[in-house]
Amino acid sequence: MGEPSRYISQEELSKHNKRGDLWISIQGKIYNVSDWAKTHPGGENPLLTLAGQDVTDAFIAYHPDTAWQYLGKFFTGYYLLDYSESETSKDYRKLLSELTKMGMFEKKGHGVFITLCLMAFLFLASVYGILCCDSTWVHLGCGGLMGFFWIQSGWIGHDSGHYQVMSSRGYNRFVQILSGNCIAGICIAWWKWNHNAHHIACNSLEFDPDLQHMPFFVVSSKFFSSLTSYFYERKMSFDSFSRFLVSYQHLTFYPVMCLARLNLYAQSFILLFSKRKVPNRGQEILGLLVFWIWYPLLVSYLPNWGERIMFVIASFSVTGIQHVQFCLNHFSSNVYVGPPSGNDWFEKQTIGTLDVTCSSWMDWFHGGLQFQIEHHLFPRLPRCNLRKVAPFVKELCRKHSLPYTSVSFWMANVLTLETLRNAALQARDLSKPVPKNLVWEAVNTHG
Repeated sequence: MGEPSRYISQEELSKHNKRGDLWISIQGKIYNVSDWAKTHPGGENPLLTLAGQDVTDAFIAYHPDTAWQYLGKFFTGYYLLDYSESETSKDYRKLLSELTKMGMFEKKGHGVFITLCLMAFLFLASVYGILCCDSTWVHLGCGGLMGFFWIQSGWIGHDSGHYQVMSSRGYNRFVQILSGNCIAGICIAWWKWNHNAHHIACNSLEFDPDLQHMPFFVVSSKFFSSLTSYFYERKMSFDSFSRFLVSYQHLTFYPVMCLARLNLYAQSFILLFSKRKVPNRGQEILGLLVFWIWYPLLVSYLPNWGERIMFVIASFSVTGIQHVQFCLNHFSSNVYVGPPSGNDWFEKQTIGTLDVTCSSWMDWFHGGLQFQIEHHLFPRLPRCNLRKVAPFVKELCRKHSLPYTSVSFWMANVLTLETLRNAALQARDLSKPVPKNLVWEAVNTHG
C-alpha cells in the first residue's frame, strides 16, 4: 500500500506567504516555490502577491501545458484540505482546455508581419519627411507619424511579452528589446515587472500599479486614506498637494497623457540603476542607449529649436492616445482594497475590465485592448484570436451572472472622465482633513 496522503488547512497554507517561505497550491497540491521565486521568468512579484493561496486559475492562464512537468520538484508532499473548485472555475478551465485543443494559442496569423511592415513604413516616412522636406507642416506631420510608430511598437512589445510572437525564444527576445528599448526608449524588463503585477492584481488599489498614479490621478476616494502600494513598497500619501491635483484630474487627464512617456522613461532608468535584480540588465541598458542616440539625432536634423520642440511634442501627444487606451479598460471598472484572491480569478478579471466595441478593420488601432476582458482571462492568447473567443467569454459571463461590459471608444472615454470627476469632486470636500505633508510639519514645528 502507498503512503497515506498528508493534508494541511488553508489557514496553515496562508502562513507561508513571504520571501523565503513561499508556498502555493495548484489543484490541491502544495508546492514550495521559495527558491524558485528568485528565478521565476515572470518575476517574484506574482508569486508573492498570491502566496499562501490556491493559484490554479492564475497558473493555467499564464503557463502552457509544458509547464506542468516542472512542478514535481517543488511538491511538498502535502495536499490542501477540503480543496474544491467553484462552478465558474470549472467552466473557465474547461473553456481554456478547449481553446488549447483548437490550437488557438498557437495560431498567430500574419499579424506580426503586418505590424512590422506598418512600423517600417511609419518610421521611414517620418525620417524621409525630416531629411528631404523643408515644410514646417510636413515636419509636424512627421512628429505625428513617429507617435503612431511608437504606438505600433507598443502593441507588438505587449504581444511579445505575453506569448512568443516569433519562431524562437531568441527572436522573440530580440523583438522585445527592439520594440521596447531601442524603438520606444522603454525598458522591457520594467514593463514586464509592472504589467505582470497588473494582471495578477487587476484593479486592486494597493497591488495594481496601473491604478497607482498619486498625486496626479485617483479612481476612488479610498485613496484619500493614504493607501500603501505593495508594488512600489511605499505609502501613497494623500496630502494637500495631492488633493489640489486630484481636484482637477478630470481636466488635466488628457494633457498629462500627452507627456506620460516621460514617466515611463524615468521608471525605466530607475529600475535599471536600482539594486533590484534585472534579467539581462546589459541588454536592457544597451537597448535604451540605442534609442537615446537615434531619436535625439533625428530631432537634431530639424532646422531650428522651434521645429524640434514642435516635433517632440507632436510625437509625444499622438502616443498619448495609447496611454489613454491603457486607462480606459480599468479606470471606470470595479476596484477593491487588499490583495487578490486566487479563488475568484475569473470574477476579478471580468469585473475589473471592460471591452471597447469596434469593427474588425479598427483592430490595428486598439492593439488587442478592445478585448481586454478576453486578454485578462487568456493572456497567452494571440491578439488575432481575441475576437474569436469573445462570444464564448460573453456566454460564460451570462451563465454565471457576471458583468460583460463592452462600450464604444467614445463611451469608454466618457466613463473614465466621469470616474475621475467623481473622485475630484470628493477631493474638493474641504470638510474632510488630509494628512499634513513633511513641508507643512517642518514649517509648523515649534521648540
